[in-house]
Amino acid sequence: MCVTFSVFNMSQTQTRSEQGISVHAAARYWRATLARDSRADGTFVLAVRSTHIYCRPSCPARRPLRRNVVFYRTREEAEKQGYRPCLRCRPNEISGAVALVQRAARHLSESAEESVRLAALARTLGTTQATLRRAFQHVTGLAPRELAEALRIKRFKMLLRSGKNITDALYETGYGSSSRVYERSNAQLGMTPATYRKGGKNMKIGYTVAKSPLGKVLVAATERGVSAVYLGDAESKLIAELREEYPRAEITPATDSFQRWVREIVQRIEGKQPRLELPLDLQATAFQRRVWQELQRIPRGRTRSYSQVARSLGQPKAVRAVARACATNPVSIVVPCHRVIREDGTLAGYRWGLSRKEQLLAQERAAAH
Repeated sequence: MCVTFSVFNMSQTQTRSEQGISVHAAARYWRATLARDSRADGTFVLAVRSTHIYCRPSCPARRPLRRNVVFYRTREEAEKQGYRPCLRCRPNEISGAVALVQRAARHLSESAEESVRLAALARTLGTTQATLRRAFQHVTGLAPRELAEALRIKRFKMLLRSGKNITDALYETGYGSSSRVYERSNAQLGMTPATYRKGGKNMKIGYTVAKSPLGKVLVAATERGVSAVYLGDAESKLIAELREEYPRAEITPATDSFQRWVREIVQRIEGKQPRLELPLDLQATAFQRRVWQELQRIPRGRTRSYSQVARSLGQPKAVRAVARACATNPVSIVVPCHRVIREDGTLAGYRWGLSRKEQLLAQERAAAH
């Protein structure tokens, strides 16, 4: 991670308690704790000296002071030191929950059924519906049917990319009708299945990878405008993601023709005021475009909840559809999906990592004052 937070001093007691955990790892754990990053659940627990309670990183309780926190890699280590599991986030259930969700995901990925029957799935896995639902919420933040839909779409995309025709891919992934697959896949592919199957055929995309305060930033564009803005740590991984999304496009390193677009995006990452109106060349559904345009109206230094965005579109019940449009936004920073948060003010998922989302918001707030 390239994100840095203020340096903290660790007492001698804390250093001894965290023996075996490097300073770098402890800093990373603290960032995940501040971001309530559910992806870190099961990788470590944080114990609070003042309460003698240990929690998982995504615990919704108020964050303790850093000087009161000790990190342990396992709950067993924390309990050996006399810490009790938090009754709110139930960290003692996490390792079992992770294993249960992994088993459920394998079952769902192999299933050709269009609907998920929670009772049947729970019986297959030898557990109860309540336990399964709680495990999904703790580990993924999704309901079982939402994960099943995501896995189905992922398989559908893989079949299209491998050359399968749409009809075969449709029925192999369990969609009962072509209208259902077009309805659901449009929201997540950003285009019709026929267009997606072409994999960007005949498109000419140039890309540049630059340094930024958030690590590497890949900017890809056609002659018409910006098509992708990816954030990450490894240049090779960012390029691979672009090629995976457009396997049949002509993708090459860019010339100097759109370097000013790259400089503009890097400056926005640094928290500076936008100077250029960046043209976009995106394939998207009408609803996605409406959401992305609404996100561009959110002022720097401000945030909106998913429900507020849905209401501003005149569709107050479309909260999940808004969340999906944010998750499928291919041009981070330009379309500022990082400015959308949960109703309770906490940060929700971000494709490029919650710590990056937190730093973007912090920089924009600082620049706005």
